[in-house]
This record gives sequence, structure tokens and C-alpha cells, in this order.
Amino acid sequence: MDREKLDGWCEKGILGLVLAILTAAPLLFGGTGEPVVFGGATGAWHFLPLQALTLGVIILWGARIWLAPRAKFLWPPICWVVLAFVIYAGIRYAQAEVEYPARLELIQITVYALLFLAILNNLHGQWATQIISLTLVATAMVIAFYAIYQCVMKYPRVWNVASPYPGRGSGTFINPNNLAAYLELILPATICFLLAGRLGQITKVALGYAALVILGGIGVSASRGGCLSTALMLIVLCGVLLSQRNYRLQAGLLLLVLGGIGWLVWPRMSMLQARLTGASAGNYAGDTRWYIWRAAFDIWRDHPVWGVGPAQFDAWFPAYRPVEVQMRPLLAHNDYLNTLADYGLVGAVLVAAAVVLLGAGVVGTWRHVRGARDDFARKQSSKFAFTLGALGGLLAILIHAFLDYNLHVPAVALVAVTWMALLSSQWRFATERFWYTAGIPLRLVATLVLLASLAGLAKAGWRGAQESAALDLAGQQPAFSHAQIAAFQKAAAVEPANPETAFYLGECYRRKSFEGSDEYPQLARQAMDWYRRGMVLNPQGGNNWLGYGQCVDWVAPQAGARGEDSLPYFQRALELDPNGQFTSFILGWHYVNAGDYAAARTCFERARSLTWNTNEEAREYLGVVDRRMREAAGSEK
Repeated sequence: MDREKLDGWCEKGILGLVLAILTAAPLLFGGTGEPVVFGGATGAWHFLPLQALTLGVIILWGARIWLAPRAKFLWPPICWVVLAFVIYAGIRYAQAEVEYPARLELIQITVYALLFLAILNNLHGQWATQIISLTLVATAMVIAFYAIYQCVMKYPRVWNVASPYPGRGSGTFINPNNLAAYLELILPATICFLLAGRLGQITKVALGYAALVILGGIGVSASRGGCLSTALMLIVLCGVLLSQRNYRLQAGLLLLVLGGIGWLVWPRMSMLQARLTGASAGNYAGDTRWYIWRAAFDIWRDHPVWGVGPAQFDAWFPAYRPVEVQMRPLLAHNDYLNTLADYGLVGAVLVAAAVVLLGAGVVGTWRHVRGARDDFARKQSSKFAFTLGALGGLLAILIHAFLDYNLHVPAVALVAVTWMALLSSQWRFATERFWYTAGIPLRLVATLVLLASLAGLAKAGWRGAQESAALDLAGQQPAFSHAQIAAFQKAAAVEPANPETAFYLGECYRRKSFEGSDEYPQLARQAMDWYRRGMVLNPQGGNNWLGYGQCVDWVAPQAGARGEDSLPYFQRALELDPNGQFTSFILGWHYVNAGDYAAARTCFERARSLTWNTNEEAREYLGVVDRRMREAAGSEK
């Protein structure tokens, strides 16, 4: 077999792997999982298959560099910004206070950058663009149909996992907002290929059906941000089509169909109506979004240039926690503020530069993708359909990014990266100046970069797979059991930098110690060792300080120093999370053990005032404190 045939097979292999990544990502809960408060199942393993498939893309791309007789690189200006952001993220990762989440985010950024460059340089042909687009449409249609089934049949699960959002369709995603973001990225491409693509009639009928199902999927998600961004995107899309003389009829029909769907369906969308009017019961996370944004802004204001580092918002949030937010938000629920908080102005400027350069590329290639003219009007063009559809999807996700964290969901980010890469590849229609002949020196440099990426991602993936297996095993064991401790210890041996694992082990040993067996002092000291490790791994985490202080209180009577040495640990936890109801509650527990009932009462009352629902434990402790204060007053008389 000659080199050209081998090169062709490698190109087809890259296409197959990219399609596998884009299909698998949404099916694997969006490529991420919802972390649990205790149990270790962080959902990190959902990204590992995507990371493994990316290794295959790297290998085949490296082979093509040497197999192609006239190898070239397509390198439009946006590639320099992509490269600069990866380097900047790597520098900030090295400076991050909490290394483990920063490393996971750097791995994801590296995967996105490699896939962007691989798609740009290997799948820029029109046939590949069309196959990728139609595959995404088919995947989105199936997932949207599953979401509609969940909503109509009141099916309360996502695959085998109980849905935390009953009554709303989330498809194969945990969060319905993420489903809406995924579908809104693909809906405009579906509509544009239907109206403007050069495709067969059967394909167009299928596209029409897919567009209706995807639109229904967005509706049953009851995502306010998703519905708003979809509506604005469709308005812009219709406006662009109306400005094109030969697409005005299609645009008019589209407006008519959308208006009819809205008139028929809107009265029946009671849940969406309630959410849009703010009347839905239990919508606590949505109500607190504004306060989370304020915290993210405050973090950025204190670290304006560089930010706090990749994926550091979660670690720094407790120090900036508003009293209205007692949950762990994980992300800022606003991709723009999250970028500012994590990466500062430098990172935000790089991201904005990528968007600007992408837009400049579209403007520069617009007249080359609109289709050829015949005697009366322009012919239908799949290039134009893709360009307008991909732009519409990116516009929708940029609008939605003001209200949610969807670009931190791998399945959503991968579609956005794919659209950006395919749009950037259309420079080839306008100019040859961004093509660079791959001589031996350039091939060597590219190969070394790919080999380094391959080695780094393979090592991280193997390590992550072992850790995830141990953490999932820990999550399956009875809470605080010896079996769970053994599984957590195995995970800590594989990945000693994970602060969550250290904290979980501290909690397990503390709970075992608090059971009051003869070995309780030794168990408490083991817990203190793990808490101490957690303090080093996450200097911003107050819970390790609380647990350590509790253990000091627990074993102090044995040393005859009840409560004396523990107060500095509780005070440090209070500095790290001054508005946390859990911090106030545990501080009250400490004062009860120290016999300072007046201070304990103040802490429990604050804990109750900070909790948005009834804090039964604080109420019970208040009863104990009041009783002991009355007893103390009676004994004094």
C-alpha cells in the first residue's frame, strides 16, 4: 500500500475518532458528573474515554505528518491565540494554590486545543464538514427525544442515575441547562442545512423532523437561559436569511412555523412558564445565581490581572461567600465571570481575541461561502448552510454563557471547539497565505509537540483511571466503613494530590473515633494526619481545619486540656469561610465542649440564620445550650 493510501486511511481514522468523541461526550453525562458531598464519586472518569480517543487522533495526525507527500499546515491567526492560551493556562497551573483541579482543567484545555488543531488541519474538506454536522444533528435528535420521553413519561432517571431535576428533561445530561446548551449549539445548523444545504429530499425531511425534536428538547429542559438564547439566536438567524434575497421565502416559512409552534405549545409549558416568571417551587439555585456572580466578581476584583488560577473558583469561593449562598456552587454559573475569576484580564483578553479573530475570519470568507450564482439567484450551498448554522450555535452559547457554566461541560465545549475549527478552516476558500509547507524542521517540531502531548495525556489518563476506579469503589461502600477507608487510601496512594480524598479519609477516621471505641485516640490522630494533609493540598479549605479542631476537642480530655489548643483551628476555619453556616455550627459545637454556652448560643443562632431551610441540628443544640445555661444559673443561686 502506497503512502497516499495510508494517508487517506489515517484521515478517515481521524474522522472516525472525532465522530466517536463528539458522540460519546454527551452520552457520558456530558463528559462530566455531578460531584457528591461524600462518597468520592467525582465523575472525573466520564472525561477519560474522550481523553483516550484524543490519543488516537494525535497518533494518526503524527503519522499523516510524515506520510503525506506534500504535507501542509493550515494556521490562521486564531491558532496563535489558542496556543497562547494553552501556554498561559500551563503557567497559571504551575502557580495555582490547589494543584489537583488546576491540573484537571489544564488537561481538558490541552485536549480541546489539540482537537481544534487536528480538525482544522485534517478535516477541513467539505465532505468531512458535512459528515460531522449531520452526525451531531442525529446525536442531538436522539438525546432530545430521550429528554422529551423523560418529561412526558415522568421518567426520573438519567441512564441509571436518579435525576436531581425531576419533571424536567435533561436527556443524557445531569443538568437540564447543559442539555439546552448542547441542543442550542446544534439547532441552527439543523435549520440551515434544511433551508440552504445542497442535500437530498429524504435527508431534508429527516432534518426537518430533527429540528422539531431538538426544539422540543430545549423546551422540556425548562432552561430559562436556554430558551432565551435560542429565541434570540433564531431571531438573528431569520434576520440574516431575510437579508439574503434568495432565502427570504425560507425565512418567512421558518418564522411562520416557529410562531405556530409557540402558539400551540406555549400554553402547555406550565413548568417553563413558572420558571420564567420566577414562581417555580424550590428553585433555590436559580435564586442565588446573582449572589454567586457577586462573589465571582469580588474574587476577580481582588486578583484582576492574573486571576486565582485554573479551576480555583471553587476553592476560593468560601472566603467570598455571601450569606445568601450556603451550598457549594463549584462554578460561577457565568462563564465570563468564571474566566475573569480564574484567569484574570489576561485570560479574558485571550478568549476575546479568539472570538474576534474567528469573527474576522468569517467576514473574510463570507463572500466565498455564499454559493455560486446562476441566472437569477445564488444556488443553495452547504458551505453557506454550515457557516450560518455554526455561527448561530456559537452565538446562542455565547448568550447562554451569561447565565450558566455550559462551556465548562466537555460535551458542550467540544461542539463549540468543532464549530470554531471548521469555521476557521474556511480561510482556505479565500486565501492561500495561511498554508505553510511542512519541511523537515517543521515536521520535527510538530512531531515533538504531539509526542509530548501524547505522553502527558497518556500518563495522566492512566493515573486518572486508577484513581477513578478506587473512588467509585469507595462510593459503593457503606459510609465511614473500613472498606470505604481502604478504597480511599488506595485512591490517595494513586493520586496523593487530591484534597477531597484527604478530607474524606479524615472524616472517615473522625467518625470512627467518635463512635467511642477503645482505639478512639489513635483513630482521631489518624484523622488529624489526613486533615493536616488536606490543609496543605487545599490551603483555602476550611473544613479540614474544622475537622482537625473537632479531633483536638475529642482527645483533649485525655490530656487534661479540654478545648485549649483547638480554638486556633476553628478561628482559621472561620477566616476561610466567614459566612458558612456549617462553620458557625461546628464552632458552636466547640464552645459546647468548652463549656462556653453563651458563645455556643451565638454560633448556633447564626448558623440557623444563615440556613435557607430549617437547620434542625442547630435548633436541637440551642435547646441543649439553653437547658445547660438554666442549670448553670440555678447552681449559682
